[in-house]
Amino acid sequence: MLDGPPDLIAIDHDESTARHVGRTADGRQFFLTNPFVPTNEPGADGGGEFVALYLFDPAGKLLEARIDAFGPSATVDEAEWRRVYEERLRELGDVALGRIEVAPFAIERFGVEFGLVPREPEEDEDDVWAVEAQPGNYMAFFEPWDSGDYDT
Repeated sequence: MLDGPPDLIAIDHDESTARHVGRTADGRQFFLTNPFVPTNEPGADGGGEFVALYLFDPAGKLLEARIDAFGPSATVDEAEWRRVYEERLRELGDVALGRIEVAPFAIERFGVEFGLVPREPEEDEDDVWAVEAQPGNYMAFFEPWDSGDYDT
């Protein structure tokens, strides 16, 4: 078992959840994604949908998180959600899609924890450190941290 969370995790570009990861023309790393609060989570009030653009410096430190909220899952205006997502992508300018290596982080917005959040092992000795995309735990990263792979 590791003594603590990783300093960096790798995320490889793919055609699924990591479709929009890469670098901007000025060398910043980015991750454009769609976190969500599951509808069955206690206190979720019908869940919630978001667009999140995380910007990192070239070494992987979080610089900025631009997060837009769209309300409960059942009432999301899909056209508006898509418009905002595409606008966030355009704001980046010229980009090169590809692998990023970034530090885990957690921030709070709208009363919800967002980020690539380290999760400590449970007391069971077989459990291991993980880094989870939150809210929604829709991506989970495990050792080796530089693999670029994730579980959904």
